[in-house]
Amino acid sequence: MFNLDQYRREWFGNIRGDALSGLVVALALVPEAIAFSIIAGVDPKVGLYASVVIAIVISFVGGRPAMISAATAATAVLMGSLVRDHGLQYLLAATILAGLLQLLAGWLNLHRVMRFVSKSVMTGFVNALAILIFMAQLPELIGVPWMTYPLLAAALAIIYLFPRITTLVPSPLVAIIVLTLAAWYWGFDVHTVGQMGELPRSLPELLIPQVPLSLDMLWIILPYAVAVAAVGLLESLMTAQIVDEATDTSSDKRQESLGQGMANIASAFFGGMAGCAMIGQSGINVASGGRGRLSTFLAGGYLLVLMVLLGDLLRIIPMPALVAVMIMVSIGTFDWRSILNLREHPRSSSFVMLSTVAFVVGTHNLAIGVLVGVLLSGVFFAWKISQIFDVRKELSEDGKVRVYHVQGQLFFASAEQFMAAFDFNEKVSRVIIDLTHAHIWDISSVASIDKAVLKFRKQGVDVSLSGLNKASATIVDNLGIHQKADADIVLGH
Repeated sequence: MFNLDQYRREWFGNIRGDALSGLVVALALVPEAIAFSIIAGVDPKVGLYASVVIAIVISFVGGRPAMISAATAATAVLMGSLVRDHGLQYLLAATILAGLLQLLAGWLNLHRVMRFVSKSVMTGFVNALAILIFMAQLPELIGVPWMTYPLLAAALAIIYLFPRITTLVPSPLVAIIVLTLAAWYWGFDVHTVGQMGELPRSLPELLIPQVPLSLDMLWIILPYAVAVAAVGLLESLMTAQIVDEATDTSSDKRQESLGQGMANIASAFFGGMAGCAMIGQSGINVASGGRGRLSTFLAGGYLLVLMVLLGDLLRIIPMPALVAVMIMVSIGTFDWRSILNLREHPRSSSFVMLSTVAFVVGTHNLAIGVLVGVLLSGVFFAWKISQIFDVRKELSEDGKVRVYHVQGQLFFASAEQFMAAFDFNEKVSRVIIDLTHAHIWDISSVASIDKAVLKFRKQGVDVSLSGLNKASATIVDNLGIHQKADADIVLGH
């Protein structure tokens, strides 16, 4: 339910901190937006316009204050072949469709699937992103003028030492200003923002993608739109969860899903590519003191002003300053304790974490890495639960009644163990399968019960079930066949 007072606090509860952190984020967004445009195969202005529009729109309609959304590598890498084969206009159309799919996902509450992402997968996701953020800086560290390295060291020193003097001004902003002034005054030979690509000099204009409205066009853009929508939501929701933990606050994941969809649709209508939440920039924002929606809005607003009115100043910012900021984010993002936990945590958890890191870094695709992690978590969980399953046997004093006491969770992974516990050749007149301390979960377990009951009946043994809880009784009654008149025929077939 919408709360006006809370919404007002999210906008104006931290004005100074949000204003300063938004500026730091805007400066760091420039080279990334340009780089992501290059990845997607479009002009730098497409990524820059996207970052402006998405950041501004999401500040109003998103569900996570202080989280930065803009053009990202995760979505850019999915668009390259579409642009190469069909051009920019198809990319804009795919972005609109991706936004509509995200709106649908929010309406269907698909954000709830985040409950199936384990802590190990989250840790792997964070560590992989930290590695990718650092790897993205390598082009600016290899084969560059030698002055890059002293300036990088100076920037890192300012970032980590300046807070000991004062925290009134974010140290990353101080580092950017100091290095820019130094590089300009002494004329250092280093790469600058202006060398990464031509910056736009005008405001983005409202437009409609020039594509044919046909089924052929829809089939072309649909696979890309689905991939962008899924990856964008996945990264946004996981980033929201990380920011929740970093700020000790909660956020509305459903609203975030809806907001991401609205922001992407708006981006396309202003000539921008698709985007999503950025863990790196969100980390910069939080580390620089950003806590409210104002920081996200100002990040987009500052970026627009920097591009259009202060483009000449923006162009002279030395890349070592921005690389230092991103290295700081990479170091701060990585969960260093997870390395020590490799020896303390269960091997299965460590394997899930390392697998998530390996697949994300290896494929540069967050969705694949997280999917692998979730699947492995499910497999290990099922295996673990199946190991605490047990069947205890008890024979009556006259030797005529055998009771099988089933304990634990009966599902597909424990169904074979359940069947192996029975002696179908034992000479008894009656068998009782006691399920008081068991729970029936799926069709595999019901099928095992059917098979056991019918095999005993085939041997002329009177068999009955006892102790079923309400949920288990319901699934057995709905799916079971042993109580039906033609059960023997069905099983035989």
